[in-house]
Amino acid sequence: MTVYNVNLGIGWASSGVEYAQKYRNDIFKRINIDAKFIFSDLILANNIEALTHNMGFDDQEIIWLYNFFTDVKIAPCSYTLNKLEKDLDLNNKEHTKTFVNQQVVYELKNEQLTIVVRLADKRKEILDQVTYMRNNKLLKRDFYSYTKYACEYYVGTADNYVVNREFYNENGSVAYTQYLDKGKEMFEFPNQIIFYSKSDLYREMLKRLNLGQNDQIIIDRIDEDKNLINGQIILENHGAAKIFVVVHADHYSKEFTNQHHILWNNYYEYQFNNSSEIDTYIVATPMQKKILAKQLKQYYGINARIICIPVGNLAKLTAPDPQLKRYSLITASRLASEKHIDWIIQAVVKAKKMIPELSFDIYGEGNKKAALQELINTNQAQDYIKLKGQQDLSKVYSKYDGYIAASTSEGFGLSLMEAVGSGLPMIGYDVPYGNPTFIDNNKNGFLLPYNNDWSSDKKISILSEAIVKLFTKDNHEMVEFRKHSYEIAQNYLLDKIATKWQKELEPNND
Repeated sequence: MTVYNVNLGIGWASSGVEYAQKYRNDIFKRINIDAKFIFSDLILANNIEALTHNMGFDDQEIIWLYNFFTDVKIAPCSYTLNKLEKDLDLNNKEHTKTFVNQQVVYELKNEQLTIVVRLADKRKEILDQVTYMRNNKLLKRDFYSYTKYACEYYVGTADNYVVNREFYNENGSVAYTQYLDKGKEMFEFPNQIIFYSKSDLYREMLKRLNLGQNDQIIIDRIDEDKNLINGQIILENHGAAKIFVVVHADHYSKEFTNQHHILWNNYYEYQFNNSSEIDTYIVATPMQKKILAKQLKQYYGINARIICIPVGNLAKLTAPDPQLKRYSLITASRLASEKHIDWIIQAVVKAKKMIPELSFDIYGEGNKKAALQELINTNQAQDYIKLKGQQDLSKVYSKYDGYIAASTSEGFGLSLMEAVGSGLPMIGYDVPYGNPTFIDNNKNGFLLPYNNDWSSDKKISILSEAIVKLFTKDNHEMVEFRKHSYEIAQNYLLDKIATKWQKELEPNND
C-alpha cells in the first residue's frame, strides 16, 4: 500500500498545507506507511530537494512531475565548480574568473560569452545553476543537483523568454523536451511520443503509478487552470485507489451563502461538486465537520463521509523555558495580509503604554514583510517589536509568555497547536475554526468578539485590551492558563493522531 499526497508547489516560506503534509508524514513514518508526495509545479528557482528536505521530507518520498519521466533522482546539490570547469574545458580557454557573493562569473572574451554560476554552497563550491549570456542577453540556463537535470533555452532577443526546456537522464541524454509558445506547451519524448499539454503529462504520470485497490490518494491541493486540471484527471484515473480530500481552510463564504445557494471556497468547489467520486473528506476540527456535513446534505442531498483528523500533531509537550521572558508575545505565520499582523503591531504599540515591559516577536516570511517593518519603524517600535524570520520554532514557543493571532479564518492553525503544546496563554478572535479549538475563553486565554463590519480601530483596540488584560493577571492565574493550554494540547499528541490515521488507512477499512 502506498499513500500518494497531492500538492502543487513548495517554497522556502511554505504554507500551512505543506506543514500539514510534514506533520502527516511524521505519523506515516511512525506507523510504517509508505508515503509519496506529488508536486506538479515547475520548480526551477531552487533544486526541489532543498525545499522538500527543508520541510523534513526524505528524498525518496518526493515525486516531482517534471523529473518523474527521467532516471535522475531527487537529491541534494553536489555538483562542484571544479567539475564544471573541466566539463566546459575552461582551463584551455582564455577567461577571467570573479567571485561575486554567491556567484562565480567567467568572462570568455574570444567567444563573447559570460557564464554566471550560482553556488548553492559557497564554502564547498557546490553549484545549482549556470547561466550563459552574450551581449547581456540570456541564452540558456542549466540546472544541477548531482548532475545536470534540466536546461532552459531563451529566444535571445530584447523581449527575452523561454522557448523550450530539456530534462535529462543521468547519462546526459534528453529524456524529453518541453516546447513553449504563447502560453501553450507541448512535451516531446523519444520515439515521437508527444503530450500536447501539462494535463496530458500529468495523466501519463498517474497511469504509470499503477494505482491499486490498496493505494490511497490524499488530495491536499489541486490546480484547475489552463495549464493543469489535475483534479479532474485524478478522479478519472485513480482506478481502485481511494480518494481523500483534506479541507485545509474555511470551505465557504458566509456572506454569499443563503438557504438556496452556497459559495464554496474555490480551492474546494471542484471536490464538493464531484462528491460522488470522493471516498472521504477530512477536516481538522469537529466544528467544521458538523457545518460541512449539514451543507452537503442541504445543497446536494448527500450524506458525505467526513472524518475529523487534526492536520498537525505534537511529539511531546514542552515545559516553559527557565529563561522565559515575562510580558513577551509571539506570533508565527506567513506574513500575508489575511493574517492581519499589522493589527497586532498596532495593538502592541497601544498596550505598551500600559505594560512598559511588553515585547512582541513575529516569526515567518511573506510578501508583507517590508510593509510590516515599515509599520514598526513608523511607530518607533523597533526596540520591542521584531521580525524574526523563518525559524524552527520547536524550542522557541516555550521562551514566551503568550501567543497572539489576528487571522480571521483558520482551518486549523498549526501555530496555535504548537503554542498550546508549550503551555502558552492565548489571544485570538472568535472566528472559524482554529481559535475556538485552541482557545478556551477565560481558561487559557481570551477568545475575542469579532465582526467583519467593525472598523480596524475597533478590532485593534479589542486586541490591545486583551494584551493588557492578560499581562495584568497575577502569577497564579497565568499558571492556571498554562495548565489549561497543556490540557488542550494533550488531544494532539502524535500517538493519538497516529492511531486515527492507522485506523483510517487500513486496507479493509470502509
